[in-house]
Amino acid sequence: MGMSDFYGSKATRDDAESIATIRAALDAGITLLNTADFYGSGHNELLIAEALRGSGHKPFISVKTGILRTPSGGFGGLDVRPQALRNFAAHTLTRLGVEVIDLYQPARLDPSIPVEDIAGTIADLIKEGKVRCFGLSEASPEQLRRAHQVHPVTAVEVEYSLATRVIERELLGTARELGVGIAAYGVLSRGLLTGGLPEAFHPADFRAHAPRFAGEAYAHNQQRVRTLHEMASELGCSAAQLAIAWVLHQGSDILPLIGTTQRSRLAENLQALEIRLSAEDLRRLDEAFPDGAFEGSRYAEAQMGLVVR
Repeated sequence: MGMSDFYGSKATRDDAESIATIRAALDAGITLLNTADFYGSGHNELLIAEALRGSGHKPFISVKTGILRTPSGGFGGLDVRPQALRNFAAHTLTRLGVEVIDLYQPARLDPSIPVEDIAGTIADLIKEGKVRCFGLSEASPEQLRRAHQVHPVTAVEVEYSLATRVIERELLGTARELGVGIAAYGVLSRGLLTGGLPEAFHPADFRAHAPRFAGEAYAHNQQRVRTLHEMASELGCSAAQLAIAWVLHQGSDILPLIGTTQRSRLAENLQALEIRLSAEDLRRLDEAFPDGAFEGSRYAEAQMGLVVR
């Protein structure tokens, strides 16, 4: 996502480094790429297509859809009607240059569109050979159950980290009951858990409008992250590596999605795979970062109605 949108401005985008980073990830053994048709209004899918061209790699590609964009780069709402999903899928197949989308999912669910209709549409695309697996993003336990009755859901993409543990209340248990995997995004809480963020953000940066990164909440959260740095130092790793390792230790059915725009950060993040946390390490982390430990919602209030909370 960060290669095309949401963080910083277009002036800071480096397509050549992004392509090199994707290729380095694939060469290092990464087998899944996560994108959305609205990241950069299609730019991200084109970036992936270029990175794959001539590489010989055939990663599993997960695609989110349904968020509308404007020509000026703004947001135009949500459209997950069956005919819209089919239209969006056609464009994604063309931009990626593939014959099938490995995992296809609405980025958000519109309460006015029955989730059964969405599930049925993607089920039809699976029957037609255009989609391989059906996924959801930020779905509630009830929505997951209803969709799963129409067609098996492979995974739910949802925010999950030491700073955002809301899925542990109900969604994670429901997913495990149904045999549905979790694709965890925001495992570094949009950079917050690294401790290296600025005091203020560019107006085009998503974080400039998120309560978690503003005012007293941001100050409180930065103080909380210092505890993570201290624990990471004891374990001989970075705070980012410890945060990733924690998610990796939460179960084999949870896949952490790690976003970066630079090869150097990719190398650092991959080292989290080597970290082995003891039961005592995990207990200390749970005690230091319980559900609700971080202040401020993860999205502006207008968006919170469409995410797990």
